[in-house]
Amino acid sequence: MRKIHLLIFLTVFLFNCNNHEDKTSKDNYIQKTEIYLKKIETSNSDKEALKLNDTAYIILVKAKNSSDKRKNLNQIIDNYFGLGEWNKYKASSQKLLKLSESSGDSVLIARSHRCLGNYYYNEHVLDSSFYHYLKSEKIYKNFNDIDYGVVLLKKGVVQLDANDFLGADLSLRKAYSILKKTEDYQRIYATLSSLGSVSSELKEYSRAIFYYQKALETIKTGKLQTSEHQEANSLNNLGLVYSDLKDYKKAIASYRKALSNDKLKVQNPELYSIIIDNLAYSELKSNNFANLPELFYNSLKYKNNLKNQSSKVVVYIHLSEYFSQVKDTLKAIEFSKQAINGSKKSNIPIFRIASLKQAANVDKKRSVQYSDEYIRISDSLQIAERNSKDRFSRIQFETKEIIQQNDVLENRNRNLLLIFVVTFILVALLFIVRAQRARTRELLFKQAQQKANEEIFNLMMSQQSIIDESRNKEKKRLAQDLHDGVLGRMFGLRLNLDSLNSSTDPDAPQKRNELLNELKTIEQDIREISHDLNREKLVLINNFVSIVHNLLEEQKSSHEAEVIYHIDTSINWDKIGNAIKINMYRILQEGLQNINKYANAKEIKVDISGDSENVFLKIQDDGIGFDVNKKSKGIGMQNMISRTNDCQGIIDITSKKDHGTTIIITIPTETKQLIEEQA
Repeated sequence: MRKIHLLIFLTVFLFNCNNHEDKTSKDNYIQKTEIYLKKIETSNSDKEALKLNDTAYIILVKAKNSSDKRKNLNQIIDNYFGLGEWNKYKASSQKLLKLSESSGDSVLIARSHRCLGNYYYNEHVLDSSFYHYLKSEKIYKNFNDIDYGVVLLKKGVVQLDANDFLGADLSLRKAYSILKKTEDYQRIYATLSSLGSVSSELKEYSRAIFYYQKALETIKTGKLQTSEHQEANSLNNLGLVYSDLKDYKKAIASYRKALSNDKLKVQNPELYSIIIDNLAYSELKSNNFANLPELFYNSLKYKNNLKNQSSKVVVYIHLSEYFSQVKDTLKAIEFSKQAINGSKKSNIPIFRIASLKQAANVDKKRSVQYSDEYIRISDSLQIAERNSKDRFSRIQFETKEIIQQNDVLENRNRNLLLIFVVTFILVALLFIVRAQRARTRELLFKQAQQKANEEIFNLMMSQQSIIDESRNKEKKRLAQDLHDGVLGRMFGLRLNLDSLNSSTDPDAPQKRNELLNELKTIEQDIREISHDLNREKLVLINNFVSIVHNLLEEQKSSHEAEVIYHIDTSINWDKIGNAIKINMYRILQEGLQNINKYANAKEIKVDISGDSENVFLKIQDDGIGFDVNKKSKGIGMQNMISRTNDCQGIIDITSKKDHGTTIIITIPTETKQLIEEQA
């Protein structure tokens, strides 16, 4: 019954272990973490908030992996993002990914990949950023909610930055179809702005205008006008499209509308300087020089105060164009050189190309040199863009391939699990059937053994009866011999000796000698009778010994192994009950059978000895030995142990691989005898 219960337990365990997760109450580490996270909400500075967040992270790492741990770690990651701690943001995101993968938490796996995508985008490692966004997208796709739309937006922005405009357009369109159903106006605005930029790069200007106007509508609907000045940014983008269409009048109108907000130059000076430069350039292209070059210089003034100096390159190029157009070649060349120097410092290829192109146009002496360098960098940039697109395509293909492989593996694992469970059940049933059959065979064997024991006992009892009968006959014979022979002759001798004591006959000494010789003859007869009695006792004692002797002699003749045995003659077998003799005989018989079957022994030693309280049986062979510590033992060995226990004895089995086996059995004689008598 225990075996069946064990099999049922194992089956249930196999079905449930993969879905198991610790559902215990919050541990101490998580409680401490949540205390620190609450303190962050009321912290007075970013420094204090960072210190609290670091402490929360250190404590949380010690907690066991659980849904509470992953939820709090997600909050810690958000805090690092808000504090701009990008390295800690990355490390904690990798930790969350590892924990989520080990627990099969698909939502947080997607979340972790999304955070890592954010980190690599911030570090301008676009291929790694794209990879993690793509991994996140594949998981979020199954949920088709706002998170799916957000990660599509981020992926589209990466593709836009990498000049994968067609890929970006596809990702952003999908993102917009999801986000437009929500009230997340900030992300809707970002999606529309990005779609406008993609359309502009693809020279689909009417679509670009449509998206930028939709972005302006979203700003008003969502009331997004903040210090970032989303409206001014959208108007600037709209002006750039009109400029590309050479509709400079509309472009200038958009720029002026953007600049009409007096707070722009204070709250977002970088955007303000860009719009001034774009306005100045549109006026340059429309041949309106009234506000030039002052607008360009004004833009430079604001850019000089900014950390990002690379945007000054564009202004230098525009100033070079302006002075070239007003025929001031020296200043045109001077600003083109400043543009080249600035582009070298910024290490932005597109700025480098634009500055070299302008320099080649205005500096005729070095035009060829600038043109060659322009062509070289332009070609390398095209190759880099092509490689970037190919890398993105390869990442997307490999990710899709991995997902397909995972699906195949999942199906295969599911099938393997099903096969395993079915096989396990079949094996379990076969095991139960075989165990039941073995149990039945064991019972039949025990019955046969019991029957054999009864036959041996009956044999020994009948032998004992024959011995008793022979003993009685011999007693009668000895009594008759003593009475009729020895006693009569001794009586005659006594009478003759009495008569000789009073006789004076000279032949008396001779007769006395004859009578002494007769006495010697009687003495010899008594000695022979005594010897006969001793032989009878020896036969009686050696009745069990003779059975053992026959067994060992049969072993000698039937098998190749040499048998050396010794039976202690001092053992008082009369004090040992028949049950002990039967069990000892059967243990010896079983031991010899085991040696013959398994040991491959060359020599067998059997020793039967005893003392006043115990009888000892030692069976030793020089065979291959076996592992004594093995849990499952053969039926023969189990029978030997069982018989020893029945006799209240002790069995000691020692064996070593290739060094033979020794079995020593100690059986108490007096205790067992008392038990038999009570029974």
